[in-house]
Amino acid sequence: MAALNIAVLSDIHGNLTALETALADVDARGGADAFWVLGDLAAMGYAPLAVLERLKQLPNARFIRGNTDRYIALNERPATTLPSASTPEQVMASVEVAQSFSWTQGAVWAAGWREWLAALPLEFRETLPNGARVLAVHASPGADDGVGLRPHTPDAEAAPLFANVEADLVLVGHTHWPQDRVLNGARVINVGSVGLPFTPDGLASYVLLHVDETRLEVEFRKLEFDREAIFAQLEAIHHPAKNLITGLLRGTHLPPWVRVEAVA
Repeated sequence: MAALNIAVLSDIHGNLTALETALADVDARGGADAFWVLGDLAAMGYAPLAVLERLKQLPNARFIRGNTDRYIALNERPATTLPSASTPEQVMASVEVAQSFSWTQGAVWAAGWREWLAALPLEFRETLPNGARVLAVHASPGADDGVGLRPHTPDAEAAPLFANVEADLVLVGHTHWPQDRVLNGARVINVGSVGLPFTPDGLASYVLLHVDETRLEVEFRKLEFDREAIFAQLEAIHHPAKNLITGLLRGTHLPPWVRVEAVA
């Protein structure tokens, strides 16, 4: 049996530029027999509809929902809690996030994507040709939100999130940080983020699985993408979160948990 190549992407966040960069890299490496997309597809970025349309064109694609997909489709985004923001920067970031979700939700609903997003499953399972049992989920088994697999969390603290998974390989995203661990006997791969990386290098990331009847190889791919083109798009459309997104992509603004764990 010929090797099966599966591209696993997550956390695209409406960033068409980064998505096209990742898909071009897949093609340059011989293409993929299947695409597994682990959620957070449209929210925050400058091109939510174009990203959804591009993803639907992928051959043999399977999708699960991320927390932001659920927030958009089912109107379940947690209330913004401005008093918990301790700095003016965080207050403004909270405002921009709220405005961005409203903007994205309006576009998605008006274009008829709400039902498709609402129908995405929380997780899926697959058995690979080598017999490995795979569980794919956005944050952690049974959850599309929560803390997820953060990079500086010790294995002993992360392990309870992955108890009794009944899988040999667990694929997650959510925290925008590629990782490869063994927790409770299962290999847990965080594929990182295509569209909104939080890592110090700022590179888009995804994973290629190469598998046949005797082996499973996990290949992390990290890619530069055209940030200046994204900044120009954000400016051109007067995106409501352009300052926040620009800061995230430049690395000048980081989510609070990234700042805390980076200095721990």
